[in-house]
Amino acid sequence: MFQGLKKYKALCFLASFAFLQQPGISGAEDLDLTGLSIEELMGIKVTSVSKKVQNLSDSAAAIFVITNDDLRKSGVTNIPDALRMVPGVNVARIDSNKWAVNSRASTSRFADKLLVMIDGRSVYSPSFSGVYWEVQDVMLEDVDRIEVIRGPGATLWGANAVNGVINIITKHSADTLGGLVTLGGGDQEQAFAGARYGSSLGENTYGRFYAKGFARDEFEYETGDDANDDWDMVHGGFRIDSSLTAKDSLTVHGDIYKGNIDQQMDFASYTFSFPDGYSSFGEDDTEVSGGNIVVLWEHVLSSDSTFTLQGYYDWTERNEAFVEERRDSFDVDLQHLFAVGERHDFVWGVRYRSTEDDFSDADAPLVLTWDQDSRRDDLFSVFLQDEIMIARDRLWLTLGSKLEHNDYSGYEVQPSARLLWALRNNHKLWASVSRAVRTPSRVEHDGNVLNAIWPLSDSFDPTSPFFNPLNPVPVEIRMVGDEDFEAEELTAYEFGYRFLSSHDFSVDIAFFYNDYDKLREFEEQDPVFTGTTVVQTYLANNNISAESYGLELAFAWQATDWLKLDLAYSYLDSDMNGGEQVGEEPRHQASLRGFVNLRDDLDLNIWLRYVDNVTAVYVLSESGDGWYDIDEYVTLDVRLAWRPAANLELSLVGQNLLDSSHMEFVQENFTRPTEVERGVYGKLTYQF
Repeated sequence: MFQGLKKYKALCFLASFAFLQQPGISGAEDLDLTGLSIEELMGIKVTSVSKKVQNLSDSAAAIFVITNDDLRKSGVTNIPDALRMVPGVNVARIDSNKWAVNSRASTSRFADKLLVMIDGRSVYSPSFSGVYWEVQDVMLEDVDRIEVIRGPGATLWGANAVNGVINIITKHSADTLGGLVTLGGGDQEQAFAGARYGSSLGENTYGRFYAKGFARDEFEYETGDDANDDWDMVHGGFRIDSSLTAKDSLTVHGDIYKGNIDQQMDFASYTFSFPDGYSSFGEDDTEVSGGNIVVLWEHVLSSDSTFTLQGYYDWTERNEAFVEERRDSFDVDLQHLFAVGERHDFVWGVRYRSTEDDFSDADAPLVLTWDQDSRRDDLFSVFLQDEIMIARDRLWLTLGSKLEHNDYSGYEVQPSARLLWALRNNHKLWASVSRAVRTPSRVEHDGNVLNAIWPLSDSFDPTSPFFNPLNPVPVEIRMVGDEDFEAEELTAYEFGYRFLSSHDFSVDIAFFYNDYDKLREFEEQDPVFTGTTVVQTYLANNNISAESYGLELAFAWQATDWLKLDLAYSYLDSDMNGGEQVGEEPRHQASLRGFVNLRDDLDLNIWLRYVDNVTAVYVLSESGDGWYDIDEYVTLDVRLAWRPAANLELSLVGQNLLDSSHMEFVQENFTRPTEVERGVYGKLTYQF
């Protein structure tokens, strides 16, 4: 912990040095004092829905955009908390360094049906088909927008884009000229600092580099004891954008990070002790690191034909008590967009991805083991989509499909059809039918997880031949993968309506019905007596189907020149057919953000959120039934920002102000329930 604080003191010094040495550089960008109007927000350009530039209001999908102004005014310090603005996205903080995030479904630490990208680079882990949110960080001041699609995006983006797609898009280097320094700290956000500098590197070439770091305090258990889950991390990176010719542009960017994550963990133990039973509770200091390099080339063939070629290399390392993993990934993607006549806009592409993991250095082989310590997986895909203008400027039909081959389930076809009808310029209806699949993960294929060890009497009837009250035998509870595990499937039906009234009022509504098939279940197998223990295995299979439906509402109102309100609401209900091994999602969620311009130099931002009660899967539940109930909660964040000079902003942020602490979620296993605490921090932002 102290080493982490030393790093941030050094970073603060470097940022302060830049602040003092470069006060007069010309071309520095001013702080954004106003933000986009509602009409401009509905017309904001997005790319994630159709892989081409289009207005948000013209997208035949449930899409929500978080702008850079939203990030600044909300006071959030990380990507997961920013996603709470989005209707239909379920975000819950597990402890100081873990989040559970999903869209249109119940969530978990290892939620596996959400595709997350940073500038088109996929950041999901093939180990469990989910995202380690704690290491997905960028300098928020350099984020241009976050495009969030609720619902399938598999036709264009491939497997794992089942319940949604999140694309974090950073600014062009030409938009970040000059310098920027951020400094701050508080009780939970103990210390943070960031520095970024951008400059012209030559004719039509721009570049920037950044460095940032933070130290975050621990949360607390329900008992009030410290959870010892404090953590610190440093990030750095660069981006270069160049217009090589009138028809060619090149972007190169990369990032590197390193962090230390403290946590306390419960692991199964073959030795019985009181009061923990067959469990060992202790400290774990997790080390994480990684980096990436991305190259993107765009070539204009003609006024209505362009192609892009992107390749990247990504590596990650994670040394945790239950897993030590090194992963190297290489990805190359080619895309061609062209028009045929006046009515057809085609986009097609091919992709190859190779990823190789290495678990051979694991120090805790009894918790998580594999049939192979190292494995390489290859993925090939091709897609084609045609946007057809049926009636000029009124009706569009988009048809497409992706064909993909992976090493676990073979070939997968993921088609979609979307219809957009512009009743008038300010009234638009859309509908879609899509199929998406979630590729099996490494752990579902050949992983073996020791979840817990229980006394025999807790799991078996006394008439069991293994039961001997004079000599109790522990029972190993193991979740085991199966090489025959298939891809999970979704057929989704969606309908939406968008309305923009004059320049100060907009409504965006989406309805959906999801039909899932071949969902994962761990089926109980016959117990096996090894001579010292009884092994109770639960084998992964695809025996569950499910249905879910709901609605999502985004409402924006510029009430006066000095007051803007953003309301987001979502309703979600589901029915599991044949299984009960997933938790119950919050049925109702609501978010109300108020932006108050007190003076030209003084802003007040208020964010009120409501989340309905949740039932989560928790192996170590005291009741022994594997469930944990979490009560509904309401939170309030407040941010007051003052700009004493054109390029200087001072802000004070209070988070979770209504309670000293509250529960949001629990991890499925290994960690104990932790409460999110109230926090206050101050921040300085200076541009030069």
